[in-house]
Amino acid sequence: MDKIGKVAVLIKQVPATESVKIDPKTGVMMREGLAVEVNPLDLHAIEEAVRLKESLGVHVTAVTMGPPAAEKAARFAVAMGCDEGVVVSDRAFAGSDTLATSTVLAGALRKLGPFDLALAGERATDGETGQVGPAVAALLDFSVLTYVSKLEPRQGQVAFERAIEGGHERLLAPLPALAVVVKEINVPRLCTLAGKLRGKKAEIRNLSAADLGLPAERLGLAGSPTKVVRVDYPQVVRKGRKISAAENFDDAVLALEKFLKNIGLEGV
Repeated sequence: MDKIGKVAVLIKQVPATESVKIDPKTGVMMREGLAVEVNPLDLHAIEEAVRLKESLGVHVTAVTMGPPAAEKAARFAVAMGCDEGVVVSDRAFAGSDTLATSTVLAGALRKLGPFDLALAGERATDGETGQVGPAVAALLDFSVLTYVSKLEPRQGQVAFERAIEGGHERLLAPLPALAVVVKEINVPRLCTLAGKLRGKKAEIRNLSAADLGLPAERLGLAGSPTKVVRVDYPQVVRKGRKISAAENFDDAVLALEKFLKNIGLEGV
C-alpha cells in the first residue's frame, strides 16, 4: 500500500442506548445528565484509522461535534491510538439536524485539513439516520464510500469493498474520499493502560463557530430544514374479553366462535 498523509475520523458521543430521551415539546434530544459513550459503530472507524497509522504512518485526527463534555470522546479516540482529538462545540450548534451537523463537520475538516481520507461509522445509535457521513463527503466534494467492509489506500486512489445484499462489491475511487465503514471491517481494540494515560494527558483542541467562519443561518436550528413536529410514544392497550373454559368448556367454545365471527375470522 502506498503512503498517504492525513486521515480524519468522525466520531460522536451519544447517550447510552437505554438512556435516549426526546423532549416531547421541542423534539430535540435531551442530553443533560445522561450516561454517555462513544458511538459504538464509530469504534470501527477509529480502529481502521489507527491501523492505517500503524501500517502507513499517517497522522490521524479524531473530530467530534457536541457540547464541551464531548471532550471525553476525543480523549478516548486518542487513547485508542489517534494522534490528536478535536472538539467542535458552540451554543450556536444546538438543535442541529443532520444537514446542519454535516455543514459544521465539513467546515471543521476544511479548517484542520487538507485530509486525504476521512472515516466515519455507519450511523449513530441516537439518531439512526446514517446521513452525516455521506453528507460531509458531498459538502467537501470527496468520493463517497458507503457500507465499506475493507479498504486499501493507493497512490491517489482507494480500493474498497462494499457490503451489499448477497455479497460484496469491489471498487476503486479517487482520493480524497470519505469511507463510512460497517462493523465487519474490523474488531476494535481495547484501550491499554498506556493509551488511557496518553488520552488523559492529551491536549484537546477546541473549535467554535467563529473559528469555522460559517454563516449563522446555516447553523443550529436556523440551519436545520428538518424539524420534529411532535413526539408520540406508543401506548400498549389490550382491550379484549377473557374467555375461560374453566367452568364450562362448551360455553367457552361458543363464546370464542361468536367473537371470531364478529371480527370476520369465522372459518379461517
